Amino acid sequence: MTTEQKLLDAQALRDLAEGRNPTDCPCALGPCAGWESVSADRWPAHTMHPLGSLRATLDAEGAPLGEPTYAEYHPAGTRYESADAPIAPLFFPYNRCDVFACGACDRLLLKYTEFGGYYVDHRVRVLNPERVTDAPLPQDD
Repeated sequence: MTTEQKLLDAQALRDLAEGRNPTDCPCALGPCAGWESVSADRWPAHTMHPLGSLRATLDAEGAPLGEPTYAEYHPAGTRYESADAPIAPLFFPYNRCDVFACGACDRLLLKYTEFGGYYVDHRVRVLNPERVTDAPLPQDD
């Protein structure tokens, strides 16, 4: 997280979306209703403004956190790529996202980078505030 970014939670995401009136964007990203792979040449960096991050690195007492969970949150049977999947900031992949505003259309976008054994995949999803949920992580027994 860079110095100009702040840590965001579910309520902060909804607050960011309040009062925005996004339009169809002329950029190469497309609708991105579900997670879309976006190559570096398709990401319009010149129009994107970083707003914050969902990647917590410290706990409430300021102690470093371990690796964020890879657990996903799909109580209604959605899948990772589903456009109607909930946006749960404490769950994967949201807990690895940064939030951007497009200067061309006013859309809010979530972006994270997936790292595999032999690849790097940048993924983007439009922030639909109606999908944001403040689901808590399950407690360890």
